[in-house]
Amino acid sequence: MKISDRIAALRGEMEREGIDIWIVPSSDYHQSEYVGEHFKARQYMTGFTGSAGTAVFTRDKACLWTDGRYFIQAEKELEGSGITLCKMGEPDCDTIETFLEKELPVEGVIGFDGRTVGIGEGKGYEAAAARKSGTVSYQHDLVGRIWKDRPGLPGEKAFALEEKYAGESAASKLTRVREKMRERGADIHLLTSLDDIAWLLNIRGNDVAYCPLVLGYIILYMDRGELYADAKKFSEEMLAELTGNGIILRPYDEISEAVSALPASSCVLLDAERVSYELYRRLPENVSVKESENPEILMKCIKNDIEAANIRKAHLKDAAAHTRFMYWLKKNIGKKEITEISAAEKLESFRKEQEGYLEASFEPISAFAEHGAIVHYSATGETNASLEKGKLLLTDTGGHYLEGSTDITRTVALGEVSQKEKEAFTLVTQAMLRLMNTVFLYGCSGANLDCIAREVFWKKRLNFNHGTGHGVGYLLNVHEPPVNFRWKEGKTPAQVLEKNMVITDEPGLYIEGAYGIRLENELLVCEDEKNGYGQFMRFEPLTFVPIDLDALLPEEMTEEERKMLNSYHKKVYETVSPHLNEEEKQWLREYTRLI
Repeated sequence: MKISDRIAALRGEMEREGIDIWIVPSSDYHQSEYVGEHFKARQYMTGFTGSAGTAVFTRDKACLWTDGRYFIQAEKELEGSGITLCKMGEPDCDTIETFLEKELPVEGVIGFDGRTVGIGEGKGYEAAAARKSGTVSYQHDLVGRIWKDRPGLPGEKAFALEEKYAGESAASKLTRVREKMRERGADIHLLTSLDDIAWLLNIRGNDVAYCPLVLGYIILYMDRGELYADAKKFSEEMLAELTGNGIILRPYDEISEAVSALPASSCVLLDAERVSYELYRRLPENVSVKESENPEILMKCIKNDIEAANIRKAHLKDAAAHTRFMYWLKKNIGKKEITEISAAEKLESFRKEQEGYLEASFEPISAFAEHGAIVHYSATGETNASLEKGKLLLTDTGGHYLEGSTDITRTVALGEVSQKEKEAFTLVTQAMLRLMNTVFLYGCSGANLDCIAREVFWKKRLNFNHGTGHGVGYLLNVHEPPVNFRWKEGKTPAQVLEKNMVITDEPGLYIEGAYGIRLENELLVCEDEKNGYGQFMRFEPLTFVPIDLDALLPEEMTEEERKMLNSYHKKVYETVSPHLNEEEKQWLREYTRLI
């Protein structure tokens, strides 16, 4: 069925239900960033494969909203579909709310599958409908009706994350969460976000591509808990561990009925950004609600010392794999056929040789030449470019290890590249190094520090249309809130940077139709000197892979920036060289030489 046929079929269902506007978000029933195949309804309806976006269909219009990471990709993928791309944040782009106000008829109906829309979003649609004396419809899954070959829910096995990796028992975590429930005056905690559940119970799974998570919900009481998940996913040992922690297993699809039957006069703690609108509407009238960010979010973002030590080990393995790949690429370019996809597969093969490696931590980006300007480019059989000398290759990849998760971007010169590309590469290098070497007082957030990376861009009246960094989970989601580097204010106050948080540093520059450059290291937040001015903080680099000197113009850098790079490269060589053969070691010595 073509996209146009799917839209026509959807409009037939809208007509049948008396719905004027139908909204299709990107999320699953757990408000996840990345979702399993069963939940890719927005992709099915539009053909757009990016991870973020919302499709809106009226009786005669079809639109897709997405952010700056995906503008170029979305334009290509929506071509010929009849769907209009709406570029979020651009001055001439209406918000979804404004669009609804313009398009909804008086007493009209806005429809969406309430399981895939968060509470705040659902309330926003309620308000938009009310402004036109209309209503919302959230009980139907219209896309599910027309998606005849929809993949089923995943049935992959779960596994336990041992305490030597997690650094804390599930029993201890449950105790800490219940303390937060008491502080917030709640006796029940409704938890639906998959990474929070995985962290809390020290379980991992394979239900979402690149995210080692298990589909489930938790209703946590002060004396027990109920986990709504497929029992077949758990071994006898895992079931015994859950039982020992007072966790009873219930069928996944019984969560709605369970929420409807919560005890009278109880107070439920829930996160309005992560609990679905459908479950929210299921809460009994006599149950009070405390809307607050899940306590697990900050707890899991602040790694314990065992996790921090393990993460260093994971990055050492990853650095060895990536450095070997960089050497292989430099040695073989122009001598054998290498494509974007085969390059990504080669890098993955080096990672697979590392002990404790499980899988990629996200879909790999391997982008040659102009494809690098597509921030979240993904090579396909149709777009898979052959690598040639004289251009840049951008790879943004990562791995899940039992010791943690990695995320690294390197842009590599394939032979001699242009002066313009070298100037751009040097600018990105300066930005990344300056942020990585920042010392700051405790109390700063990523919002306070973001301009340290962007300043070199802004001085040249340039910018990049994505955040400078994001938190990284421990064998969880590679994008982990609440910490980030971002100059624009978000919906919630910026999170203070705490000791043992892990955050990426990844500025970039993208010239559409020509090239894209991004460099990304992961950083560990550390305490520095404490004196009369307060507690100073710094970053410890976790990523140790060389910055390609073939693409750099040292004369464009300040003396301080050159010292920063030399110091980093000295550490790269000391850290990684013991894990390389003699040929690779000699190459690394040359590519970490003083500038």
